Amino acid sequence: MIQGMTGFAERNFASPSLRLKISIKTLNHRFFDWSYKGAPLGEAENRLRGLCQKRIHRGRIEVYIDVTPIGPENWDFTLNEGLLEKILGSLDRVTRRTGLKLEISLDSLFRVPQLVEVGRKALGPAETAFLERSFARTLDDVVALRRREGRETARQLRVHLVAVRRFVARAEARFKRQPALLKARIKKRLTDLNAGAAVSEGKLAEEASFLAQRYDLAEEIGRLKTHLASFEEFLSPKVVDPVGRQLDFLAQELNREANTLASKSQDISITRESLAIKNELESIRQHVQNIE
Repeated sequence: MIQGMTGFAERNFASPSLRLKISIKTLNHRFFDWSYKGAPLGEAENRLRGLCQKRIHRGRIEVYIDVTPIGPENWDFTLNEGLLEKILGSLDRVTRRTGLKLEISLDSLFRVPQLVEVGRKALGPAETAFLERSFARTLDDVVALRRREGRETARQLRVHLVAVRRFVARAEARFKRQPALLKARIKKRLTDLNAGAAVSEGKLAEEASFLAQRYDLAEEIGRLKTHLASFEEFLSPKVVDPVGRQLDFLAQELNREANTLASKSQDISITRESLAIKNELESIRQHVQNIE
């Protein structure tokens, strides 16, 4: 199924021991580019990355997770007792020497660097499983948006492909009439050069054949039609693998053939059709950049 590369979801979850806020944003990128910001998760982050990579194969993924433990048993509290004894001992000595009663508030003590450390305990198996389930549910929302965008992008691409096919068909029809047009043009030119004298059919056919081979567009038109058919196949709902890179390659090949068609053509009508094809291909190329 065609997927886009932009999406966003943010959800809140709660369990008896944790509160989670999970935000996932995906953007265009040539490869899978994981970016995580938020609470330290340790090995759990790699597991979340693996879950994401199974669902999203290409794009920049920006993840933010806020973890709030519920209950004192989920926190680690460490008091540097040696440092506290030194601080209180120093205050006591100064009090005895000066006669002034020095006091320090609990708030001030907590501000002393490395005296008190408060941190969240590492996630246990139950908390990790809850985190993974919550992340997967948030990821479901992102993937749903990417699929919706993919369907709309595929619809727009089909509209442009119909236009390209129409322009290619016009160019092909004009090309098929080209030998007769070349023959008439050469006949007029030779007649003018010979001051109105008759021109032999053999000479006329020879010149027309030479120019027709020189400016033959059959291969370019054939390749355009083949690439268009391949493009349509990749847009099929039956395709399950990412096709963004393949479509980008085909868009480049189509553009190359359209350029060759325009440069080889000696017919202004075919040149116009080539330019119309290139205009549609530019729109196709922009849409393809947002397909996974």
